[in-house]
Amino acid sequence: MTIEAAEGPVTPALGAEQSGRNPPSTATEAASVTVVKENAHEEPTELLSAVVDRPNMLRAYARVRRNNGAAGVDGMAVTELGDYLKAHWAGHRKELLEGTYQPQPVRKVEIPKPGGGKRQLGIPTVLDRLIQQALHQVLSPVFEPGFSESSYGFRPGRNAGQAVLRAREYVAAGHHWVVDIDLASFLDAAS
Repeated sequence: MTIEAAEGPVTPALGAEQSGRNPPSTATEAASVTVVKENAHEEPTELLSAVVDRPNMLRAYARVRRNNGAAGVDGMAVTELGDYLKAHWAGHRKELLEGTYQPQPVRKVEIPKPGGGKRQLGIPTVLDRLIQQALHQVLSPVFEPGFSESSYGFRPGRNAGQAVLRAREYVAAGHHWVVDIDLASFLDAAS
């Protein structure tokens, strides 16, 4: 969700230090952020090395375990991931670094919407969720500071309530238009 005044964004995109967002919560996160920002313009292989770095993977594993979730197309439960990684991680790590890793298909599930109808969900395998989380942890600090300060959807430390408050501020400041855009079923057309 992006909320802007009719004349455009109120402030330019700022880095995390300038925007007042919370700093990383742990020393490991802070170290990861620093390393990634310093290496942001280096070869993709170096970014992938940061992704598969042991401390980053351990944080990703802990997050996947905490989130739990359903099994993907391979039927592997989150509780089975640790044993699987002990036996197979070296090979997957090599594939990631060489650029040959292939994610598994996503399991299609339909859940009921509160207002009727069904919402389609895609459930990746547990291994793919682990890799996605590890990628997220390295890439988010690189890209997040460049996003619009007027954007609230799916952003760390931001939510719909804050977007509504910002819209009210614009109205109180004399702006006559507030636009909230939700591209319903946007990705459905791609299939």
